[in-house]
Amino acid sequence: MPVTRDLRTLPVPGGVAVTALFPTFEQLLADRGPALLPVPSDDPARMRLLVGAMHPDEPIDDRAALVVSTSGSTGTPKGAMLSAAALAASASATDAFLGGPGRWLLALPAHHIAGLQVILRSLRAGHEPVVMDVTRGFDPAALPGAVAACTGTSAAAGGSARTYTSLVPGQLAKVLDEGPVEAVAALASLDAVLLGGAAAAPELLDRAAGAGIRVVRTYGMSETAGGCVYDGLPLDGVEMEIDDDEGRVWLAGPQLALGYRNAPDHPAFARAGWFRTDDAGRIGQDGRLRILGRLDEALSVGGLTLLPQAVEDSLRQHGSVVDVAVVGVPDPRLGTRPVAAVTLRSTATPDELRTHVTALLGAHSAPAAVAVVDALPLLPGGKVDRRAVAARFLDGTIGG
Repeated sequence: MPVTRDLRTLPVPGGVAVTALFPTFEQLLADRGPALLPVPSDDPARMRLLVGAMHPDEPIDDRAALVVSTSGSTGTPKGAMLSAAALAASASATDAFLGGPGRWLLALPAHHIAGLQVILRSLRAGHEPVVMDVTRGFDPAALPGAVAACTGTSAAAGGSARTYTSLVPGQLAKVLDEGPVEAVAALASLDAVLLGGAAAAPELLDRAAGAGIRVVRTYGMSETAGGCVYDGLPLDGVEMEIDDDEGRVWLAGPQLALGYRNAPDHPAFARAGWFRTDDAGRIGQDGRLRILGRLDEALSVGGLTLLPQAVEDSLRQHGSVVDVAVVGVPDPRLGTRPVAAVTLRSTATPDELRTHVTALLGAHSAPAAVAVVDALPLLPGGKVDRRAVAARFLDGTIGG
């Protein structure tokens, strides 16, 4: 396959400074110029890791327009090579699901796929996205002004543009738990709030719906140009399959990456036209996909396989739990024992939470220890850093 295009590093700043890159992103959408490797300019260690892994300034598949790193806190990240056609297909399918193109509010890091897609979808629709500065954390108090800028500019442009944003569950919970009423009303004024990056508690979704916020749950990854399954349903052109042996989710469609920049023979892309995820799931009679957990994070507990996400989902059904991470730590008898770190909105004892899991899933799924923490450690993209949670249990920082 010809490799006539070069890959160039694109340092991406946080906050409103990212607006200086909008012309570059418009060139990307037009499939002009070199392929781009976005890296966080405010995280030198991550920049060095990505540059070392992705080999910028060297030729790349000439169909590639963007290389987006996969998430991860350690090891070598993989670089999903996305074509301009894949990005266009993703944006078009998203517009169709949501009810039309619109102006977007950026409240996520702009070098990750979710934040990049906020920018690209908005620019493709002819609107510069409004940028909310989250370099020092997500502040719900800043949300009303940011949303007003988004909706106000749309009205000035003709009054017909729809308005959207993308958040992770922790941001939505922070708005509902800590934000002023104006912040809740601001989210409710948007045509949709995409929610992805982690599982959302049913209670959180119910509260958002009760506040008039239209939440659309998304499932996808860098390799699928971001979300490709919304509210459990595949976007236009997307296909889903479940492997009968493992329950593994497979995805296909025009939004798929060409492969990995630094792992050309990776088995995830071995089946032509399909991507093999690391997620276990099932498709219900209504055609909706439900993710059960990650196969690569499954724990072997006394010879039994346990999906941490199933335990997390059960804990999220407890009214006191805001967020949770279940990880495995070594155990001399069981091999691995599951432990949980939780953040709470109201008092609940570890024994009460273990009893709750036992009632829903059985005693074998109850965490051996439950630690209440002020906040869960996060990766740059907003996902929980599971390795950091496990390390805190192992070094005794948290535990029980």
